[in-house]
Amino acid sequence: MMDWSDRHFRAFIRLITRRSLLYSEMVTSAAIVHGDKERLLGFSPLEHPVALQLGGSDPVQLAEAARIGEDFGYCEINLNVGCPSDRVKSGHFGAVLMLDPELVARIFTAIRDAVTVPVTIKCRIGVDEQVAEETLPKFLQTVSDAGCRKFIIHARKAWLKGLSPKQNREIPPLDYPLVRQMKQDFADLSISLNGGLETIGQVISESRGLDGVMVGRAAYHDPFEWSQVDQIIFNEEFAPVSRKQVVEGLIEYAALEQENGTRLHDITRHVMGLFYRQPGARNWRRILSEEGVKPGADWRVIAKAAAEVMASQGGS
Repeated sequence: MMDWSDRHFRAFIRLITRRSLLYSEMVTSAAIVHGDKERLLGFSPLEHPVALQLGGSDPVQLAEAARIGEDFGYCEINLNVGCPSDRVKSGHFGAVLMLDPELVARIFTAIRDAVTVPVTIKCRIGVDEQVAEETLPKFLQTVSDAGCRKFIIHARKAWLKGLSPKQNREIPPLDYPLVRQMKQDFADLSISLNGGLETIGQVISESRGLDGVMVGRAAYHDPFEWSQVDQIIFNEEFAPVSRKQVVEGLIEYAALEQENGTRLHDITRHVMGLFYRQPGARNWRRILSEEGVKPGADWRVIAKAAAEVMASQGGS
């Protein structure tokens, strides 16, 4: 979700679900320690609850980055041990760290000792030729022995030899039963499922016996699919939000952000899927894409695009 789940996307999703825990895009510890911290970590209070996902392999540097993240107000620090991209592989972090569970345990300890908020791990079921049924339990045991109590497991292997990041989201087969088996074997740990979950119905059926789920690209491409999460998952009694209400909130958010110098396109590029598979969806995307990038474009572009959708739906 790098370059996807930035603060503007998270603010948009927060208009759809109040209760879901949102995660930042993965940010490297080096970037945080040495770079523009406000640009990398700044976010709006309306996004809460929001967790910071870190990438890196230096325990000392990661601990410092975690301290900075906590100071910015993040409610959880998540170490990414699952990303398969070439960039993270060459930097010896992401999924390649699953080959060194002892290092992951040391990193966890360093971060835990540096912050007061929860520290969690996101991982894969395995890497390359590993026999996941053998190596995943060992990984969980080693890292949990260091004190980690919460794991988010992407139910695919990461294949670092010859597959692109996109292929790593599609080719290695999903193994949901293995993740559920890990929950049975490590009943005292919180284990959440990630990978290939596209609908709220699928989330309900595949997460039985587990402690939670993480949804990534499906929430980006079809965000309104998750508009009933608060009612179905969190048993909230208030009514689900409507797309009209989301648009109204989006317009308000864009107007406020533009007062602080944010370009409209930085916001609208994340909301193309709001009317996914709905009448007028093409007009929504076209207007935002064509007019949202023009100099001086403001919230009125969103209002115009929404009006086109309403016209396509007979004014409803």
